[in-house]
Amino acid sequence: MKRYPVQFVGAGPGDPELVTVKGKRLLQEADRVVYAGSLVPAALLDHCRPETERFDSASLTLEQTHDLLARGHEDGLRVVRLHTGDPALYGAIQEQMELLDKASIPYRVTPGVTAVFAAAAELRQELTLPEVSQTVILTRLGGRTPVPPRENLASLASHGATLAIYLSVHDMEGVVEELGRGYEAETPVVVAYRVGWPDQALVKGTLADIVQKVRRTDIRRQAIILVGPVLQAREKGNVKPSRLYDASFSHGFRHARSDS
Repeated sequence: MKRYPVQFVGAGPGDPELVTVKGKRLLQEADRVVYAGSLVPAALLDHCRPETERFDSASLTLEQTHDLLARGHEDGLRVVRLHTGDPALYGAIQEQMELLDKASIPYRVTPGVTAVFAAAAELRQELTLPEVSQTVILTRLGGRTPVPPRENLASLASHGATLAIYLSVHDMEGVVEELGRGYEAETPVVVAYRVGWPDQALVKGTLADIVQKVRRTDIRRQAIILVGPVLQAREKGNVKPSRLYDASFSHGFRHARSDS
């Protein structure tokens, strides 16, 4: 019997069209899909064939989820483990892959669009602007899953870079308190809720008022927090052209013009 590798697929942030072409193909070919039903849009399963087995893992343990993957593989099924966003970010796939390793079951990973880039697209905002910030830090607030002390938000904020904070909107007060030790009160903040879903929302403010603005909404989960000066660069006139298209700048595909 031919056996196929288990396929971990990133579903993207919510818009069913933001799954990769490869991810869509794997869903179309799948005999069994194990998906995170609390986070993955049901519309993504429309890519599957009617006879495809579908298992919602929202209420399952790690061992139960692994059993579905392992048994499907042993039965010669094409198995897809469908994760929201990109599985490499807060996707808890490492522990799943370790169990597959122990069982000598091969697997592959197909990346997906993560929420920070979907939010930037909705905002029409570049996150790395010349002379403003050339660094994007992806992080989260400590909670039931602790964060190493050296990675606390106050420490990361001291760099003045662009921060994308996951899994933390439930404690906006705590987020702002820590960020306030590194950023100024007028630093812009955007809370992007369920980007790519029909009910998506973008709440814009500053460290000084974002807590009050979020309190006026029902946003308590499934949101990413973007922080940093790049979010205000356009209105402040701080957008500097990159050297890439500067006529006086030479590179491997263009010579500098001496009249520039």
